[in-house]
Amino acid sequence: MTRAERIAALKAAARERILILDGSWGVMIQRRGLAEADYRGERFRDHASPLKGDNDILCLTRPDIVADLHDAYFAAGADISETNTFTATSIAQADYALQGAVRDINLAGARIAREVADRWTAQEPDKPRFVAGSIGPLNVMLSMSSDVNDPGARKVTFDQVCGAYREQVLALHEGGVDLFLIETITDTLNCKAAIKAILDLEDEGLEPLPIWISGTITDRSGRTLSGQTVEAFWNSVRHARPFAVGLNCALGAELMRPHIAELARIADTLVAAYPNAGLPNAMGEYDEGPHETACQLEEWARSGIVNILGGCCGTTPDHIRHVAEAVRGVKPRRVEERRPAMRLAGLEAFELA
Repeated sequence: MTRAERIAALKAAARERILILDGSWGVMIQRRGLAEADYRGERFRDHASPLKGDNDILCLTRPDIVADLHDAYFAAGADISETNTFTATSIAQADYALQGAVRDINLAGARIAREVADRWTAQEPDKPRFVAGSIGPLNVMLSMSSDVNDPGARKVTFDQVCGAYREQVLALHEGGVDLFLIETITDTLNCKAAIKAILDLEDEGLEPLPIWISGTITDRSGRTLSGQTVEAFWNSVRHARPFAVGLNCALGAELMRPHIAELARIADTLVAAYPNAGLPNAMGEYDEGPHETACQLEEWARSGIVNILGGCCGTTPDHIRHVAEAVRGVKPRRVEERRPAMRLAGLEAFELA
């Protein structure tokens, strides 16, 4: 398949069924019990900074592990698997002094995922597999001060954030992803910088790819970390005309449901959700089992509020298998057109009728 054919197949599949995304990467990598040497490999053997915990670098040093995880999620029933590039920007990788490896990480991550997805598609042509280029959050925010005594203080500028995302997006595109997934968004302004990076490259002639935008409601307040409600968040990003919009991380399915229902009410595009396996326990681990997660997400599907489902922190291939089986045959949410109106956003949404 060409990429254009894959994108057409992705959109066709979304009209026919609820699509399944993969689950957590962090928990699965943690289970491997990797040592510092696994992260360093030969290329970074003499690197001055510790690298253990930088899961994205495994695209270069342990590509076998990355490929195995894509395989495990596709085998569990996932239609879409994310590249292992959640923190692969120059800003985030500065924590490990690996800014110079960012292009290589993203390129390798996309190519590994592409190879595995194509192999599964060849084996099961009636169920093509797709690759989402993972574009995660940063360890700095544009909307909030880095100094409680100086409301205007910022560690980075919008142009710096946009430039960091541009480098990532370009390499993911070159590596062969089918769509971009801007995920775990805590700061909408950071997200808008990522959107601008993508759209700027399209304006320069890069083949347009679908954009999936996934925000994060951080607690029971129903707001993102930068303070926006779900509707305000949607109003802030809808200009990108995303293929899908949704929420992931921070909350389990029980607490996320009302916010997904709100998105389903207001969004004139696909709605996606991949919650955590409940909330973490006192040890930071997730106790919600695959059957429990699947039961909750099945209810969402049968209520007609979702088009794409998957898992975030604490979920495993077994969680994804249960979810895929639970929603098999359930019709996806119907995307409704909304009447034209001026819709604006600060921390709250504003609509001029």
